Formats: sequence, C-alpha cells, structure tokens
Amino acid sequence: MKKQQLAIIFHSAHGHTAHIAGHILAGARSVPGIEAHLLKAEDLTSAPDRLLDYDGFVFGSPTYLGSVSGTFKTFMDATGRLWKSHALKGKLAAAFTVSSLPSGDKQSTLLSLFVFAMQHGMVWVGNAILPEQRSGVPEEEALNRLGSWSGLMAQAGHSAPADAFPPGDIKTAQLFGANVAEALLRMACSEKEKVTA
Repeated sequence: MKKQQLAIIFHSAHGHTAHIAGHILAGARSVPGIEAHLLKAEDLTSAPDRLLDYDGFVFGSPTYLGSVSGTFKTFMDATGRLWKSHALKGKLAAAFTVSSLPSGDKQSTLLSLFVFAMQHGMVWVGNAILPEQRSGVPEEEALNRLGSWSGLMAQAGHSAPADAFPPGDIKTAQLFGANVAEALLRMACSEKEKVTA
C-alpha cells in the first residue's frame, strides 16, 4: 500500500508553534506507512490546490485574541474554491494551538479549526491522551497536562524562547502526531476494504 501523505500546516510568528509542529512531525514520521511534511500556511495561500496532494492534515496556529492568527485565517479563506467543489471531503483533519497562558482561550482556536474542517467535509481526529497528573506524574512532565481533547494545546511563557516548553507538552505533541498518523492509516485501510469488498 502506498504511503499516506500527511501535511502539518502551521503559522508561527515567534517560533513556538513551529517548534511544536516539528515534534508532531517527528511523532507522525515514527509510524510506518506515513509520509509527513511541514508546510507553512502563508506558502499555501496562493496555491491552496496543493492540499489535494495530501490524505490528511494537522492544522496549527498560535492563539491570538481567542482565535487563529491573521496569517492562518488568510490561508483558510484561500481554500474557498476547494470548498465550493468539496474537494477536501473525506480527508482527515486534526489541529493544535499554542499560547503563552495556560488557558489563553485556546479552545476557541481549536473550535475555529474544527468548524473549518467540518465545512470542508473532513473527518476530525481529537487528542485521545489521558492527562497523566491523575496517576501522580508531575504537572510539567504530564501528557496532556492542559486537558484538551478536541486537539492539542501547548503553552510557552510570554517572551520565552521558541523551545521553552514543559517536557509534557513535547511528549504530548509527539504522541499526538503518532495518534493522528495511526488514525490516517486506519482510515486508509477501511477505504481499501470498501473498494475490494
């Protein structure tokens, strides 16, 4: 079976979102049968048809004032003609976001990305990772320490270096990438079974 193509599409103004995207990429690439790529949202705005080359997407944006960044929204708007033909229908979608505060209204950003994916008829994958604090792991080291199931949330302090994330956020990003990749493979196997049935 051909490798499934997964695009991690993101905007990062200060490097934090890019850093998390890189760990999601590493997690996705750890899954045999997946070919994963990092793509900048701003590079796709003038060429949204490039999305047709992929089987699934992980969308990532920093949370600015409770939503995606202006750059990421411009990319979303550029996919309008693909929406008219439902060209992305049935493709897998997931999302992540980063902010400088533990909450920061990140849920609003994930909901914006969810609605975007639903309008295109995509199949959504959440973040099925149980928070480890409940089993005694220190909060900074815990998987899904921010308790998000609709997508991945990560937090870096205000004006912190791009790689200044708690270990738990890094581990969560890698596992999230692997989980999304595995979901994409299961979806591909299911489609193959339908064709051969």
